[in-house]
Amino acid sequence: MILILGGTGEARELARRVVGSSVADGVAASRPQVVSSLAGRVSNPALPVGEVRIGGFGGVDGLAQWLRDNDVSAVVDATHPFARQITSNAFEACARVGVPFLILRRPGFAPGDGWHWVDSVADAARDLPGARVFLTTGRQDLAEFAACPQWFLARMVEPPEPPMPHRIEVLLSRGPFTVDGELELMRSREIDVLVTKDSGGEMTSAKLEAARQLGVPVVIVRRPPLPPAETVADVDAAVSWLGTVGA
Repeated sequence: MILILGGTGEARELARRVVGSSVADGVAASRPQVVSSLAGRVSNPALPVGEVRIGGFGGVDGLAQWLRDNDVSAVVDATHPFARQITSNAFEACARVGVPFLILRRPGFAPGDGWHWVDSVADAARDLPGARVFLTTGRQDLAEFAACPQWFLARMVEPPEPPMPHRIEVLLSRGPFTVDGELELMRSREIDVLVTKDSGGEMTSAKLEAARQLGVPVVIVRRPPLPPAETVADVDAAVSWLGTVGA
């Protein structure tokens, strides 16, 4: 069995490629099963092809036991670049069980002028260089800004829960977004600072181009460090790696 830790477009594309190759030419019986695992934090996620598992594993111990019980031959971590805990757990569990482990991470955003890099969301909230903030770090980080006096436009996929800033407009929306749409949104709300994460990818990069055109400064959170595992930047490389480990 191949386990794909997913929730990203790259994970869905990898599942499509691997499942598609396993049924080609009538050789499905000789190929391993593919299971995509989702964290379950979004109520209506985009689902990959093939078998899907939703929910946590119970930490390193639980994941290691799941790998043993299901005779997993390889694990590809294609989670969000800021899903630090599952990546750390998967690295440790695979090392414990002796299962080949790969991290698939899309490249980060190309740095731009007027960007202020910080190491965490808490650091971003500590010193905001503006009064009207476009916040796109996700609902799980909203509490970090609860004590901030600024006005916020917070865009996310799922409705947030308290605590949150007192002066806030919540916009529920899912990408991809366009530069024209982001320009209109930022102009209409008179945004003077954008706060985001270095998640990379094309689905959410339009806001950065809009900020550049408008001269709006960007506060951007650096990615957390990865464990010392083999890492690739695209689906093609992940497919090739699966071939090298015999999965």
